[in-house]
Amino acid sequence: MNMEQKAGLIEQLCEQARILPVITIGAASQILPLADALAEGGIRTLEITLRSAHGLTAIRQLRQARPELCIGAGTVLDPAMLAQCVEAGAQFLVSPGITRELLEAGVRAPVPLLPGIATASELMQAHGLGYRRFKLFPAEACGGVAAIRALTGPFPGVRFCPTGGITATNAAHYMAQASVMCVGGSWMIDARSLARGDWAAIREASAAALAALV
Repeated sequence: MNMEQKAGLIEQLCEQARILPVITIGAASQILPLADALAEGGIRTLEITLRSAHGLTAIRQLRQARPELCIGAGTVLDPAMLAQCVEAGAQFLVSPGITRELLEAGVRAPVPLLPGIATASELMQAHGLGYRRFKLFPAEACGGVAAIRALTGPFPGVRFCPTGGITATNAAHYMAQASVMCVGGSWMIDARSLARGDWAAIREASAAALAALV
């Protein structure tokens, strides 16, 4: 798969998802019921972060037990982590930032990498290697919608998944931008609901989050 094909695939995944939930698994027992609650609410493309020891396990388990879902890996920091995620079955990869080594590994990877950028200089580094789809992170802290509009000027062919500070209040404003493919965040996964296993609340919050973007 060349870089143009990877850009097309990650764009298709993002546009279909509209919301890319940033999921950190706190316990193995959460993996399936949390994924099911999100899916029942309409969110069927999931970014499982490697912020906890359960990340790779969750990717493997979900790919086997829930093949109808699209499972990606987030918080990919280096080529070794990237290789582990691919081996676990991740269908796409997301990083919070970039290094030359990670970008080059993403070029070689069999699945698309959505690299995180916060500046025009970082975007240029990735752009030079063929990347055209980016995670803007941390979106609100680095300028929000104004930053997206500014970056689209000199780079008219790029599109973004803004993540970081996205909430129920501002998600629709981001999605109204032509260069935004989807938004990333975890506002539909309330910490208290997660802690007590209130999957119905997470299902309802997921459905409401998607409905607010219409």
